[in-house]
Amino acid sequence: MYICTKFDAKTNGKMKLMRIKFILFLLAFLPFVLAAQSDSATNKIRYTPDFKFRDGIYLNFNQVKSNKPIPKSRVLTSVEYNSNTFFDQITAEDKFTYFDDLGNSQEVNVKSIWGYCKNGILYIGIGGAFNRITIVGSICHFVANITSYNNRYDSYGPYGYYPYNYYSPYGYGYPPYSYSPGYRTTELKQFLLDFNTGKVVEYDNKNVEMLLMSDPELHDEYAGLRSKKKQQLRFMYIRKFNEKHPLFIPK
Repeated sequence: MYICTKFDAKTNGKMKLMRIKFILFLLAFLPFVLAAQSDSATNKIRYTPDFKFRDGIYLNFNQVKSNKPIPKSRVLTSVEYNSNTFFDQITAEDKFTYFDDLGNSQEVNVKSIWGYCKNGILYIGIGGAFNRITIVGSICHFVANITSYNNRYDSYGPYGYYPYNYYSPYGYGYPPYSYSPGYRTTELKQFLLDFNTGKVVEYDNKNVEMLLMSDPELHDEYAGLRSKKKQQLRFMYIRKFNEKHPLFIPK
């Protein structure tokens, strides 16, 4: 039969005290551990003008938000990776090939990609070209040259005039309408990018008011302005919105 001695009781008491101290130690550092885990999970920092996005090709906007482009090293090309015109040459082609995470080759149409990042700066594809995003925030701003093609139809025939001796099997009359080569115009336009949804809209009063809706105070202020005043102050309201709702990007 085992008989508990004073020595055993003293030892058990020390062990219990050590357990209590260890538990208190864990409780004291638990908030720091959870915070570290949270930071590791989100791994995001507030965007500043000094922030540089990762260089590479962004197939879609989700890759932009996660800051995970296709690195230049994964693009199958004869272009020198260190060339200053690397992205210009890649996007000048109709298609390019890259290797995905599993090492499989994938062919992509250049017109389908979101854009790319060069020297930490984002370039978005719009209007058949890639344009630098000059203002980055929860609401981004950029300009782009947009080319539009205008076709026209006339009744002057394929040579641009109406021949006097035109004869119709149905009698004299006007010749049928014929296609005449059209013309193209290029216009510099301003755009806004909603970094929450990736939606791109033209820079006008209506769209600025729409993007401000997630901040009722700023939205109501802007909506209450006269049309001319909205046009004058819309950039200021975008700046106010970005200051109140900073953009956080994965490192």
